[in-house]
Amino acid sequence: MTSILSNLLLFGRVLRRLGFDVPVGSLIDLTEALTHVDLGARDEVFYTCRAVLVRSHDQLAAFESAFDAFWRDRRNPFAPEDGRAGERLPASAPAAAARGAPPIGELVTLGDRDGACPPGGSIRTWSDVSSFARKDFAEFSADEIALARAALARLAWIPGTRRTRRWVRGRGPRIDVRRALAGSLRTGGEILALPRRRRRVRPRSLVLLCDVSGSMERCSRMLVQFAHGVGQQDARVETFFFATGLTRVTKPLRARRLDAAASAVSAAVPDWSGGTRIGFALRQFNRQWSRRVLRSGPVVLLVSDGWDCGDPAVLRDEVARLQRSCHRLIWLNPLIGTGDYAPLTRGLQAALPFVDDFLPARTLADLGDLALHLAAIAPTGRRLRHRL
Repeated sequence: MTSILSNLLLFGRVLRRLGFDVPVGSLIDLTEALTHVDLGARDEVFYTCRAVLVRSHDQLAAFESAFDAFWRDRRNPFAPEDGRAGERLPASAPAAAARGAPPIGELVTLGDRDGACPPGGSIRTWSDVSSFARKDFAEFSADEIALARAALARLAWIPGTRRTRRWVRGRGPRIDVRRALAGSLRTGGEILALPRRRRRVRPRSLVLLCDVSGSMERCSRMLVQFAHGVGQQDARVETFFFATGLTRVTKPLRARRLDAAASAVSAAVPDWSGGTRIGFALRQFNRQWSRRVLRSGPVVLLVSDGWDCGDPAVLRDEVARLQRSCHRLIWLNPLIGTGDYAPLTRGLQAALPFVDDFLPARTLADLGDLALHLAAIAPTGRRLRHRL
C-alpha cells in the first residue's frame, strides 16, 4: 500500500473517533475521486474529501478542524513516495484502499518509540524526537527544546465533540414537525413522510490552568510552549497561569511568534516562580471566569505538581466545583513517573477524588499520549460526580 492510501485510512479513523460515519466504502470512493484531482493542490483535495466524507452541514466545522490538524505536517502528505507533488493517484488505488492500515497511534503519538518509522515514511510526526521522547523536560538542551517545539506544533489537540441545544436535519430521535407540515403543502395537506432531526454537533474546546510557581520552574519553558501550541490551533482555547494568584494569558499567547508570546506572558504574570496557592487560584477562576469560559462544557487541563501552601479543604472544594462545571477535568502532573513518586501531599489527596484523570506530563511521550486520550473522550456522558 502506498503512503497516500495509508494516510487516507488513518484520516478515516480520526473522523470515526470524532463521531463521523466513515464506512470502508466511503474511503474507497474517496480514493477513486482523488484520482481525478491534483494532489499538489490542497484546496482540491480538501473539497474532494469533504464532498465524500461529510454528510451534514453541522459537521463542516469539525471536519475542517480535523483536516487541518491531521495534515499539519509541512510536507505534502498526498505526494507520491518519490516526493513529487501535483501527481495523481494510480488507477489501482481504490482496490488497495480496502486493505488494512497501521493503528492510529502511529500517527498522533510517538510512532517510532522503538526506532521504527510509520509505514510509508510520509508522516513522521515524532521521528525527529524519538531519541529524547522519554527524556524529562528539565533535562532538555536548547536544540532539543527547538525540536520539541516543532513536534508539539504538529500534534492534534482535539478533545472530541459536543452536542448543542440546537436541532438540525438528520437521522435523529425526533420528528421535524415543521418540515413535515411544510412538505404537506405540496401534497394537498397530506403528510407522506416524517422527516427527522438531531442535535447539532460542535467541536469541544479546551481550558488550560497552568501552575507557574517556583516548584514548576524546571518545566516552565515547555509549559509555555505547550500552551502556545494548543492556543495556536484553536482560537477558542482559554489559558490561565497561576502561582499565588490567577492571571488570564489567553491574549498574550495568541502572538504568532513563541518568543513574543513568552515575553508578553512573563510580563503579564506578576507572581511567576513564586509560592503556590492552588485552591485560592481556583477559587478566583470559579468566581470570576467559570461562567464565561465553561458555559459550553469544555475539557479542563490542570497542570500542576500539586505542591500547595494553602488549606487542603479549600483546594478540595474548588476542584470539586470545577469538575462539576466542565465536561472532564484532567490533572497533568510532571512528577508522575519520577522515582517512587506518589501523590501524598494533603492537597492532592483531598482533591484527587474529584479529578477525572490524573496523568503524567513529564516527557514528550506523555504529551503524545495525552493527545490520543483527548481524541478518545466520549462526546456525551460524564463520570459520576462526587458530592461533598
